[in-house]
Amino acid sequence: MGIDVSTSDGVAEVVIDYPPVNALPVRGWFDLAEAIIAAGDDRRVNAVVLAAAGRGFCAGVDIKEMQRTSGYDALIGANRGCFAAFAAVYECAVPVVAAIQGFCLGGGIGLAGNADIVVASEDATFGLPEVDRGALGAATHLSRLVPQQLMRTMVYTCRSVPASALHEFGSVLEVVPKDQLRAAARAVAAEIAGKNGDVIRLAKQSLNGIDPADVRRSYRYEQGFTFELNLSGISDQARQEFVDRKGAP
Repeated sequence: MGIDVSTSDGVAEVVIDYPPVNALPVRGWFDLAEAIIAAGDDRRVNAVVLAAAGRGFCAGVDIKEMQRTSGYDALIGANRGCFAAFAAVYECAVPVVAAIQGFCLGGGIGLAGNADIVVASEDATFGLPEVDRGALGAATHLSRLVPQQLMRTMVYTCRSVPASALHEFGSVLEVVPKDQLRAAARAVAAEIAGKNGDVIRLAKQSLNGIDPADVRRSYRYEQGFTFELNLSGISDQARQEFVDRKGAP
């Protein structure tokens, strides 16, 4: 359980494994960030596949951990951890191919939205249920996956959309059967890994340099509103209602 990393033929695979739903604890977000950065810094690696074990890609932060922790330490840790992990994907020295199966929620959107390429399974859905959890954030990254009005609809209503819709928008490269997902993501990564590594690394830098959005600044701005909701007590109430519905621990 945790973050697993393997490397072969110029491709590093970073796998999230936090059963039952891959809701990452504070330490998990930082471990994920460190693994992605290390993979990109390995000169033998020309591409990274970011995948997950289990039935879903990522359910976001571990809300139960947050509710078990007194004060704001877990909240601050989760916010900083998400910021670090999302930035690690975006700023990884080589392209990151996200392999999405099942649910991709909350923090999972932050990871997928900052990836260079997204491949999804036929059962994959994307959603941002932050409003129902008394939080805000990752609309920055959702707006990289869906058009503006749909992004707003998804934020306000907490609706999820299928991978097939994102494929039509062009933000998901391929939609494949679930048992073929990892192979499909690796095939794209292998195609990239077969290129000149120095050129690929500079291509990543150049594309980030011309990006019209500063994803770090934009996401940090969103996080400020989450802190406001927490200080008002709204977030704690919403999180506790979620925990009570799901059951402890």
